[in-house]
Amino acid sequence: MKIFLSADIEGTAGIAHWDEAERSHPDYREFRALMTAEVVAACEGARAAGAEEVVVKDAHDSGRNLIVDLLPDYVRIIRGWSGHPDGMMFGLSAEFVAAIYTGYHSKAGTETNPLAHTTTTRLSRLLLNGKVVSEFTMNALCAGRYGVPSAFLAGDAGICADANALIPGIATVVTLEGTGRAVNSISPARSRTLIREGVEAALSRDLSTLIAATAEAYEVVVEFGNPTDAYRASWYPGARPHGPRAVAFAATDFFDIQRALRFLLA
Repeated sequence: MKIFLSADIEGTAGIAHWDEAERSHPDYREFRALMTAEVVAACEGARAAGAEEVVVKDAHDSGRNLIVDLLPDYVRIIRGWSGHPDGMMFGLSAEFVAAIYTGYHSKAGTETNPLAHTTTTRLSRLLLNGKVVSEFTMNALCAGRYGVPSAFLAGDAGICADANALIPGIATVVTLEGTGRAVNSISPARSRTLIREGVEAALSRDLSTLIAATAEAYEVVVEFGNPTDAYRASWYPGARPHGPRAVAFAATDFFDIQRALRFLLA
């Protein structure tokens, strides 16, 4: 059994400030270690469920966050950014039994995590077929393109609620909940225990119903924080202005949406 793990940091237990997520700040070192520990816990859960290999995509910021020497010997790690439209899911293919997610966070425009955003802090919202969506939404749909179920997610309360709405039955672990600029978090030790146990249980059941539903056609609307970014993005082939700070792009194939976002958000 081969499992894919996409790892972010802003939903890691205890995190509360951008300083803790940015390589240039001294606080980052502690939360890099906590992010790594949650990934290791998820890998251990997958191994207990029978995984022979876990492929981990380091999916935060530089793509170079995880302390690689702490990863188990059955793990392969994808670091950095290839430029492929799969982005946070790069390395995924149809050979994987399931995708799991750690450190995930709420979408831009919500208040359940002080670090809520979608892909970049330059966006105020990202909409797909009229609904405000998260990085998880886009990544679960990417997994669905390969026929891979999304079985487990750990992150803040907002993204866990979104994950359950998108994929009923997905196993989740709520690590924290934000109020204003504060967070109420479980301890990192508790988070690791719940993640390890949750992943093992999630991968030990029928996964066939855990694939995100597809649509016949897609329209993505990218709402930027300023009109300058929207004007620049409007020059992507097929993109069109959608109000003073937004552009829209439509396609029937979800990969075309992913490819457009690869350049619209650059």
